[in-house]
Amino acid sequence: MSWESDLTAEAAASVIEETVAAVGPLDEAAMRDAREHQARLTKPPGSLGVLEDLPVRLAGLAGTCPPPLPEPAAVAVFAADHGVHAQGVSPWPQEVTAQMVANFLAGGAVVNAFAAQVGATVTVVDVGVAADLPAAPGLLPRKIAPGTADLTLGPAMTAGQARRAMAVGIETARDLAGSGARCLLTGDMGIANTTASAALIAAFTGLPAERVTGRGTGIDDATHARKVEIVRAALARHALPAGDGDTPDGGTEYGLRVLAAVGGFEHAALAGFILGGAALRVPVVLDGVIAGAAALAAAAIAPDAVAACVAGHRSAEPGHSATVDHLGLRPLVDLELRLGEGTGALLALPLVQSAVRVLHEVATFDSAGVSGKGSGQSHGMITE
Repeated sequence: MSWESDLTAEAAASVIEETVAAVGPLDEAAMRDAREHQARLTKPPGSLGVLEDLPVRLAGLAGTCPPPLPEPAAVAVFAADHGVHAQGVSPWPQEVTAQMVANFLAGGAVVNAFAAQVGATVTVVDVGVAADLPAAPGLLPRKIAPGTADLTLGPAMTAGQARRAMAVGIETARDLAGSGARCLLTGDMGIANTTASAALIAAFTGLPAERVTGRGTGIDDATHARKVEIVRAALARHALPAGDGDTPDGGTEYGLRVLAAVGGFEHAALAGFILGGAALRVPVVLDGVIAGAAALAAAAIAPDAVAACVAGHRSAEPGHSATVDHLGLRPLVDLELRLGEGTGALLALPLVQSAVRVLHEVATFDSAGVSGKGSGQSHGMITE
C-alpha cells in the first residue's frame, strides 16, 4: 500500500491531536534574556528596528537565547487543484497546476531560482493535483484526491479528507526538520486557490468578500466581480461569517469545518505544516495569501501556533493584509508580489537569518571594550 492510502482519517486525527497538544506559548524567560542581550550589543537600542523583535520571538520559540540559527532552510510547495475552477474564477486552465509542478521539479521556476540564491531546498508535495504525476526526485506523492469538489455546490472536502491533508503537512514538517532543516518555508501551487483563500480569510476574520478577494493571477473587472460573488455565495451556503457583523468562532472543530467547507488540499496541508513546525519549535516563514489563509486555520486550531510564524512578505492580494493584521504579524518585505510558490518567504529568509545572527555574533559593549551611552566617550562605530 502507498503512504497516502495507509493514512486513514482516524490516524490523521490522532496525528493532529498529538501535534496540537505539543504546541505551546513562547518561553518568557528566554525572551527576557534575549532582550537583555540586545540591550548590551554595540549599537544604539532599537537601531535595527523590526529585526530586533524577531530574534527575541525566536528565542521564545526555541526556549533559549540565542535561538538556533534558522539554517539550513527548506521550502515545501504543496500543490493541489480546486473544483471551484469550474466557476470561471481564473483565466488559466487547470492543467497549469501539474505543468508548474513539473517546472518546479525541473528547477525552472522562480521558487527554484530564489531557493538557489539563499541555499534552501525545495520539496514539492502533491496533495491533490488533478493529474497523475510521474515519480521524480523532490516530489512527495501524497495525493488525497484529484482536486477538491466545487465549494459553491457543497463542501470542498470531507472532514476526513481535510484531516488527512493536515496530517500530510504535519508529517512533511517533521520529515524536513528531521533531515536537519532549522527553518521551514511555505510554498503553494494551485490554479484557483486565491478564490478558496478569500473564502477562508472571510470566514476566519469576519470581513466581507469584497474586502478580501483579489485578482489572483491577473483577472479583468468582470471576472473579479464574479469571483467576489462566488466567495460570497460559498460563505452563505456553508453558513460562515460574511462580513455582516458575525464574530467568527474558534477552536479545532471550527478550524477543520471551515477548511473542509471552502479550503483546498494545499491549505489544509499548509495548516498542518505550520502546526508541525510550531510543535517542533522550528520557525515557519509564511509566503503570501495562500499561506496566510492556512495560518488563520492553524491559529484557530491552536492559537499558540502563531508564535512560530514569521510573515515573510506582504502580498499585493488585499486578503493578505487583512490576514497578517488579524494574526498580529508584521511582514518583513513589501514588494507588491503575488506569485506564490514560496517566493516571498525566500526573499525574507536572509533577513530572518541576519536578525538571529546578530544575537550570536555581535559583540557586547563589555566584550568589545566600547563605552555605552552616557559614558562621556565618543565612538564613531556607534551611530544613529
